Amino acid sequence: PNNYVKVAQRLASSMNNAIWANQFDNTANREAHFRTTGPEIWAQTEGRIDAFICATGTGGSLAGIARYLKSKSGNITVALADPPGSALANWVLKGELTLNGDGSITEGIGNSRVTANLADTPIDTAVTIDDQTTINMVYHLLYHEGLCVGASSGLNVAAAVWLANQLGPGHTVVTLLCDSGLRYQSRLFNPQWLAARQLKAPDKHHLIDWSGVFAKH
Repeated sequence: PNNYVKVAQRLASSMNNAIWANQFDNTANREAHFRTTGPEIWAQTEGRIDAFICATGTGGSLAGIARYLKSKSGNITVALADPPGSALANWVLKGELTLNGDGSITEGIGNSRVTANLADTPIDTAVTIDDQTTINMVYHLLYHEGLCVGASSGLNVAAAVWLANQLGPGHTVVTLLCDSGLRYQSRLFNPQWLAARQLKAPDKHHLIDWSGVFAKH
């Protein structure tokens, strides 16, 4: 009853000037991405897209984009990226809602239940990205691409690299950069904060060979 979603619902019902958006289970969420983000991706890739992957919290982005892209071509692979401590990767891969790991530094992604937005979404595969790999990608994007992103975006890009390795050369893989690193300066870019969680900030002079991180064996 004290979950923030339930608290928001109660507050909205007791106030005359508030609404409860219910972003997890209001399917207008995924419909917005079906009508806007999906078509934008299709247009900007000129229809030459082989796969889409991203993490999900409410389910709206992945579900709406997946539905749109699959409506354009059934050959497009849709994949779910998950942080440790979430049950969604196991739900996709095994059909069961069991937690994978103990938890994650990421915020706002992963879930222990299937939301109304995510339900019945055509998802082909899934991957769990550990926190150190996410941190490595966050710093890689900052040092070598000039992009200051948050952990969710870092996880998404790392997952896109994984999926690219699964598909092989010559495929176009799309993901989302959904958060800015500016909101997490005291955490993601704080060596002491990372060390307290058994994580390490990579050396900016050491360029990770991402082609080998998720290489097939």
